[in-house]
Amino acid sequence: MGEEIKATGFTPADKARFASRLAHETSLARTLYERDKFSRDGHMVGFEVETWIVDHNYAPASINQTLLETLNHPLVVPELSRFNLELNCAPVRLAGDALTQAHQSLTRLWATCNDAAHRLDANLVLIGTLPTIRDSDLTLANMSPLNRYYALNQEVLRLRGGQPLHVNIAGRDRLASVHTDVMLEAATTSFQIHLKAPADLAHRYYNASVAASGPILAACGNAPFLFGKALWEETRVPLFEQAVKVPGPARVSMGSGYVTRSLIEIFEENLRDYDALLPMAFDDPPEEMRHLRLHNGVIWRWNRPLIGFDESGAPHFRVEHRILPAGPTFIDMIANVALYLGLARTLAMAGEGNGGLAFNDAKRNFYSAARFGLDARLDWPGSGEIAADRLLLERLIPEARAGLRDLDVDENGFLDIIEARVRTRQTGAAWQRKALEARDGDLYGLMAAYCERQRSGAPVHQWET
Repeated sequence: MGEEIKATGFTPADKARFASRLAHETSLARTLYERDKFSRDGHMVGFEVETWIVDHNYAPASINQTLLETLNHPLVVPELSRFNLELNCAPVRLAGDALTQAHQSLTRLWATCNDAAHRLDANLVLIGTLPTIRDSDLTLANMSPLNRYYALNQEVLRLRGGQPLHVNIAGRDRLASVHTDVMLEAATTSFQIHLKAPADLAHRYYNASVAASGPILAACGNAPFLFGKALWEETRVPLFEQAVKVPGPARVSMGSGYVTRSLIEIFEENLRDYDALLPMAFDDPPEEMRHLRLHNGVIWRWNRPLIGFDESGAPHFRVEHRILPAGPTFIDMIANVALYLGLARTLAMAGEGNGGLAFNDAKRNFYSAARFGLDARLDWPGSGEIAADRLLLERLIPEARAGLRDLDVDENGFLDIIEARVRTRQTGAAWQRKALEARDGDLYGLMAAYCERQRSGAPVHQWET
């Protein structure tokens, strides 16, 4: 969940105070880690789900404030736009039937939220990019009324010297759009997995998450359309990277490389290389690391290290795996979780945690998978250049099964769903493209069919077009 702030603008004095406290907290984090004060407690997993609110014509419905008031639920919070919500799942300890528990928890919360939406004559939908959204919907009038969003918009434009943001995406079609605000980011909705790991293993899970991102995303695409254009299988990736682009190191990226000894290295990189976007100074004790966490929160690595706190108050590390789209159904999404957790475990426990895959190859794999899905050609140690579907079926899905066994997590058929999806080659993105063609390019007809099949709860590989 994002943290609200009190200010929408910042003075030089604000920035100096923030910089001083950020430096102190980053040094403190290093000291605490070296003194073995970070939690070594067992593995846990949690989730964030971003969802669209649509009316009965499948157009965005800008009612998240009213819906939030109706729900009054601590695990449901606003997103950047008034037509999005974020649902959160309480963390689950990784053991036994954790995946089934998570599936049940998310579906219960989803039902509660959708019931409330229906009372407001609206529906919720899980999809990476909404095919029926228009460029004209993405304006400041549709920004959620929270200071952190107004401040983010102001600071991005300040760093750009007032220059507008340009989005250019070459896919099956080509999209060019110009915005004088950050609202293009609101066109991307994702499913974020938070993996809490013992401090001595967290850097290995981070490296494993980076290495695994390409093949995982190849199997999980669900965002092929934007503004009537057929673009990448995961159009969210280039769109988000360009929607908040500022001078200096990329705010949205795969990062600069693997880590060698601990995740503290990335927080030190944050301090060294990134200007503060939201330099809000707090009076909390340095041990709470609020400045470090706020600064990290506006650097959106596709795999992002996080610092949180156990119930005992001890700091812990999490890896936030941010690559996945929302949808098509919750059973698909938990299947994606199973693939990620199992594969991350197998890679993390071998070698340097990256499976022997060079970082630049991992990065190329990620963008190839985002663009081409299961048609991508990926590089993998011991296999050379290989088709994404073949790599998954022959090596990585079996490795994910082994990883779940090593974690003592029941598979409960979730990886069978991934295997069937890859064998049928019907990801959410592939289904959307086939369904749109069957409807002669009618985006509203596509959304009607998509929502009907999503309500069925069946995994996407079973959907008829």
